[in-house]
Amino acid sequence: MKRFLLNIRTLTLLLLLAGFTSCQELAEVYVTSGADEMQFRFAQFNNAELRAVTPAKGNYIRLLSESRRQPIYGFGAAITGSTCYNLLKMSEEDRENILQECFSPEEMAMSFIRISIGASDFSLDEYTCCDKEGIEFFELHEYDRRDLLPILKRILEINPSIRIVGSPWSCPRWMKIHPKTGEPYNSWTSGILNPKYYADYAEYFVRWIAEMEAEGIPIYAITVQNEPLNHGNSMSLYMGWEQQRDFIRDHLGPEFKKHNIETKIWLFDHNYNFDNIAEEQDYPLHILKDPEASKYIAGSAWHNYGGDPATLDRVHKAYPDKEIFFTEASIGKWNYNFDGCLLWDFSNIFLGTLNRYGRGVTLWNLLLDENGAPNRPKGCQTCYGAIEITSGSYDYASLDRKSHYYNIVHCSKVIMPDAWAIDVEQSLPEGVEMAAFVNPDSSLALIAANHNKEQKDIVVKDAEREFTLTLPARSIASARWESK
Repeated sequence: MKRFLLNIRTLTLLLLLAGFTSCQELAEVYVTSGADEMQFRFAQFNNAELRAVTPAKGNYIRLLSESRRQPIYGFGAAITGSTCYNLLKMSEEDRENILQECFSPEEMAMSFIRISIGASDFSLDEYTCCDKEGIEFFELHEYDRRDLLPILKRILEINPSIRIVGSPWSCPRWMKIHPKTGEPYNSWTSGILNPKYYADYAEYFVRWIAEMEAEGIPIYAITVQNEPLNHGNSMSLYMGWEQQRDFIRDHLGPEFKKHNIETKIWLFDHNYNFDNIAEEQDYPLHILKDPEASKYIAGSAWHNYGGDPATLDRVHKAYPDKEIFFTEASIGKWNYNFDGCLLWDFSNIFLGTLNRYGRGVTLWNLLLDENGAPNRPKGCQTCYGAIEITSGSYDYASLDRKSHYYNIVHCSKVIMPDAWAIDVEQSLPEGVEMAAFVNPDSSLALIAANHNKEQKDIVVKDAEREFTLTLPARSIASARWESK
């Protein structure tokens, strides 16, 4: 069975950086860099020798492994209809290779995925699970049964601990009205949810969760609406904070309670800057201020297509008991170069979320073809997947792993589900940032970014041992090691 193997030239370069040490207890260290002078992808250092801890000096980070900040749920990408389409175009052997690579706990160990409830702008058509008027006509769409369910079931066979979050792009069209006139609004794009159908839409979620679980697919969390302030996507529904508050408080929350549904409810699921809409600023804070709505809400979900992750500081400070999870970001023709995206996204999304009490990250499409397809009119026509496949062959050998793939696996490889983010004591050079974790098996983990144009060496310390982490120019790194 083919696997994604280290480049021998890359490994040789890494070994020369700091020397190869044999017959020693080592930290497991991975590095990816896009710097022109030395490019390598998820290459493993074999020189991170664990030694007795020494007094702190110079550039160092000390992990305070007894501390606990927030639990970590996992890392991964979206299994969209388009991702499923491309996977199913592959041969069974090649599809198994990439699914094993991404999701096997022995390989890259991706542990959290996002799916759409109904279609998204990366599906083969626009649809929901109840396109015939009347909630009694609810059923999973044929595309989901044909494409999504088989892929999810195989992923869960490979890694049964995978967690899944579901997000709707639109309610059924018959539930929509025009926001200004109040007239029926039979369009996939925009419109608002008619209050007379709040109860039906709450039941829609309950039925969807039940159908998925009947298929052996447990749903860990749902977001109430993907991008509720975006009314221009191929499928979208505008849902201001007052509407979302009322829907959760009076219908969705009570319906979940009535049916003893343990799936978590996350609100918002949109940008840090609230799309610069004045009346929607601090969207989740307004909803959480209502105690009757707040009691049903586990936390909030976030995208970074606008604004700054510092928004999360304000959210956590106001409601420290509520979860924070990052659910979507994309790369594409508008911004992509491997070096720049590798570092910026790792810093902004992964370190930026995890160091602000975030509990994990999912990025957008796992797998698209070289044309960013399949995609929908009015949706993103220029997005890249975390992995790109050549549509002429649809084979494993053609896979091009983009920067988002490496961002994800640098976390999923070393940070186990249900790890805890921990406090650190540190003295780091400018341009280096890190986050640290303790895993359920008591091993320790670290992720790091070096924005500098030169190598930086950092001494990583736990209570009893230390090692030197070599960060090449413009690189990201991750490490895991056993604590004593």
